[in-house]
Amino acid sequence: MILLLASILSTFSIAAYDSDAGEWGVAVSSCVPFAYHSVAWAEVDAGAIATQSWTNHYYATEGLPLLREGVPADSTILLLTLSDSLREQRQLGIVDSYGNTASFTGEMCMEWAGSIQGEGYTIQGNILTGPEVVEEMERAFLETSGAPLAERLYAALVAGEEAGGDSRGRQSAGILVVRANSGHDGATDRFVEIAVNDNPDPLSVLGDHLYTWELFNCLSIYASEVDESPVSEARMIYLLERLATEGSDNPQLLNLGAWELAIRGILLEKATAMAQDAVQLAPEDSNIRDTLAECLFRSGDRDGAIEQAQTALQLDPENSYLLEQLERFSN
Repeated sequence: MILLLASILSTFSIAAYDSDAGEWGVAVSSCVPFAYHSVAWAEVDAGAIATQSWTNHYYATEGLPLLREGVPADSTILLLTLSDSLREQRQLGIVDSYGNTASFTGEMCMEWAGSIQGEGYTIQGNILTGPEVVEEMERAFLETSGAPLAERLYAALVAGEEAGGDSRGRQSAGILVVRANSGHDGATDRFVEIAVNDNPDPLSVLGDHLYTWELFNCLSIYASEVDESPVSEARMIYLLERLATEGSDNPQLLNLGAWELAIRGILLEKATAMAQDAVQLAPEDSNIRDTLAECLFRSGDRDGAIEQAQTALQLDPENSYLLEQLERFSN
């Protein structure tokens, strides 16, 4: 009986494609622990797959190669389910490399079970409180258009939970977003990968982790593409404005955001405020003092910039870069 329950993932999920940013992703929430590791699958230039209810991992391991070969989402679902004797207990959502979507809900999935699709996204769930769960997920996803894909996926999960979510409770949640060469040092395509596996409030924890993950790991990717991509610039500004509004107790995070804004000469008032908060948290950090100096200088406060640059140099007197910065502000 334990093995049986472990195979049934009562859950709600969304698989989606951001064609502007070249990102595919899946987000999932469930009353079952470790649901993310069974449900969420995605691959660059192939698509994204959510396999749930009586979960079948072969739907992912065989489905992604089909998508990679150019088989559309609906045809992929047909090929995967046709020879599966347990298909009526399965639930599956797919978005392919072109943003085409399709979903399958077997007739033996427990109520409420169903799905909803639109351009570039498919939302599905089983053992939910009702259809309002997927309807609210769709609303939230569409209303956050323009935000990074991970943010939109998370917003959909939160809306689904607030609408009733999994009728049996909540225990785990996760997000996967893939983007070409976006992992550490470009070694993988895993742009965002966060899972909360056993927690009474998994979405709250997931949101906290996502906030920090995006600012430390996604911001630099978007920032590096600002000159080539208006979409990346918009995503970068979205994250930085959120940091400026919500703040952080991490001085390095605030410093990162303030520097990215300062060197581009945008949102300088917010950049300065973030740098000042970072200095309050870490007054002995010369690098943070340098960021504040840069913000002040670009805002027209030359005297303030010189003062901060002098303090930074006092904290690290052997740093030639800080000396160059002081000379730059002074001249």
